[in-house]
Amino acid sequence: MNSRYLITAALFLAVGVSACGKSSTRERAEQQPEPALEDLAGPSAAGPPALTRTTSPDGARVFFITPADGDTISNPVRIEFGISGMSVVKAGDNRPNSGHHHLLIDTDLPKLGAPVPADANHIHFGDGSTSTEISLEPGHHRLRMLLGDYLHIPHDPALVSKSITITVE
Repeated sequence: MNSRYLITAALFLAVGVSACGKSSTRERAEQQPEPALEDLAGPSAAGPPALTRTTSPDGARVFFITPADGDTISNPVRIEFGISGMSVVKAGDNRPNSGHHHLLIDTDLPKLGAPVPADANHIHFGDGSTSTEISLEPGHHRLRMLLGDYLHIPHDPALVSKSITITVE
């Protein structure tokens, strides 16, 4: 691995960790088309170069076990992540055909060539968790899952669940 790659990866991880405790306002989930994965694959013109993405095997996928799309639920919201064709490991564990979950709340997919941001809308499960309980403001929320590799970078092709919309009472 070259030093530029390691420095860039360390910088993205440091930024992600420092943002972990900050909160942001969640916007109400809107019914709009989701951007195509190919539109999100590269860095912005002003952004850093894309990092090397780990290959995901054909047929691998991530999905929600619970809740189901359209569910009306109360806090705490219990979420179970499903995965097929790969295994879940802790962040930093560089095993083939593995990664860890990220929960996207009321946000679009991040750029796929960089580590997933760490904030109130991008929840990391780098400990290898496959379920969680969270509290959400009452109202409609759009949830999506994104698998990241040992450096929190989405795989190639990206393993992204279908979006689900839930209502919290």
